[in-house]
Amino acid sequence: MIQITTHVLDTAKGRPAAGVPIILRKSSGKEWDTIANGITNQDGRVQDFISKDTLLTSGMYRMLFDTKTYFESQKVNVFYPYVMVVFEVEEGEKYHIPLL
Repeated sequence: MIQITTHVLDTAKGRPAAGVPIILRKSSGKEWDTIANGITNQDGRVQDFISKDTLLTSGMYRMLFDTKTYFESQKVNVFYPYVMVVFEVEEGEKYHIPLL
């Protein structure tokens, strides 16, 4: 079983970043299929991000963090409208994707 978690921190404020939309997608060749999405809570995490019914398999994934939405809500000029992290996973592993 593969587990993927994330935690978003606003290092400028020294606290978790609440309200960041996140989308997890898996490569199926030329396309990227959406696996999960959610919005970070007050702790900068997405509760139940990936449904317990969802079985993740080895392969290439990407996690998109919609930082524009977060920074606009904080009334901060947006330099990076989004951050995309692409990574490859293997069966039986746990992966944590932090964003600072």
